[in-house]
Amino acid sequence: MFSNKDLKRLILPLFLEQLLVILVGLADTFVISFAGEAAVSGVSLVNSFNTIFIFLFTALSSGGAVIVSQYIGRKKKDMAGESASQLLMVSVLFSLGIMILILLIGYPLMQLLFGKVEKDVMNACMVYLQISAYSYPALAIYNAGAALFRSIGKTSTTMYIAVASNLINIIGNIIGVFVLNAGVAGVAYPSLVARTFSAVVVTVLCFQKTNTVYYKKQWIFHFNTMLLKKILRIAIPNGVEQGIFQFVKVALSSVVALFGTSQIAANGIAQSIWSLAALVCVTMGPVFITVIGQCMGSLDTEQAEFYFRKLLKITILISIIWNAVIFALTPLVMQLYDVTGETKRLVVILVLIHNIFNCIAFPFADPLGKGMRAAGDIKFTMFVSLVTTIGARLLFSLLFAIVMDMGVIGIAYAMCLDWCIRAVIFYIRFRSGKWKQFQLI
Repeated sequence: MFSNKDLKRLILPLFLEQLLVILVGLADTFVISFAGEAAVSGVSLVNSFNTIFIFLFTALSSGGAVIVSQYIGRKKKDMAGESASQLLMVSVLFSLGIMILILLIGYPLMQLLFGKVEKDVMNACMVYLQISAYSYPALAIYNAGAALFRSIGKTSTTMYIAVASNLINIIGNIIGVFVLNAGVAGVAYPSLVARTFSAVVVTVLCFQKTNTVYYKKQWIFHFNTMLLKKILRIAIPNGVEQGIFQFVKVALSSVVALFGTSQIAANGIAQSIWSLAALVCVTMGPVFITVIGQCMGSLDTEQAEFYFRKLLKITILISIIWNAVIFALTPLVMQLYDVTGETKRLVVILVLIHNIFNCIAFPFADPLGKGMRAAGDIKFTMFVSLVTTIGARLLFSLLFAIVMDMGVIGIAYAMCLDWCIRAVIFYIRFRSGKWKQFQLI
């Protein structure tokens, strides 16, 4: 079903798109720093809050991508198109509801979450939150359209949109901060414009009948209960899983705050490098969904197993190379940071721990799990992910970091333990073949 050339056309644009997002994020942080400490703090706090909704929109679009991919594999292109159209409809309604809710209760919510911050930081939070809320529908609409294009294998389309969108964002930030001196609003409005641009462009392209699968108006403006149930059957467990993961992440941030300035700084710098190192597995997740989804949609479980093994080999091989490169560059990157020698040494240790396990465990813990979800093995993968996130990552972080006095290194080990346990369970499940018994459509 997928030649090596097809896989290359699927993987490379996705990788470049994710790389661009990370690099632009770093550039954004640099530009925002010139708007003052209050602006940086406000944007940082609200972005941590916005991440919850970004993951929810991503979970919803992933559910749609699985159903669309399976219908494509079944050669039911009209049903695939209607599924994509229903995904757009429910994404619009869901995001509008979230937007209205945040606009209504944003201030008391910020007071509840970040009430102890200084007044100018809270003002920055509110400005950024209100403008960000207006971009929620655009973000959800883009994710729905991107899910369609990834399902049909046209990942280059979303890559080109990402390039244009991020250029708009960067140029807008520069104008907003350095020319208009607009502070937080100067970085918030460019994000709103960039996300709106992405949503409009991808939606227009999704209506093009030259695509294998496309939107139709009559499919958007009605409720197909059957299709919505299929999409939400995947989206809701995925959303719950991501919500718990974010909760644990926030809880661990509070734990990190106990360890002093050097360890807090090292953990923050290491996490920015980790996001770059994890790029291969982040890229391969949607690839597994598209490929395995289409194989299972065609009821060809042997083909699905073949591509499971092939994609795992590709993921592991590229991960080893990419993580080795990132680790080799880490000492050079650390020369750019004005931090103590102890902090630099700690960052290198944290990156080494992360990158080793990112090569050997994370491909099985994340992309393989996404592939099994695409096959229909949803409840099992969600249950395992929740148990390892809470039982391994959270509890062992407390044990290693606080009880055994290992600090942030203990939290890194607990994260890797989570990956290893999940990887072993998922691989055993894969070898058992039980994922072949499920049927989503």
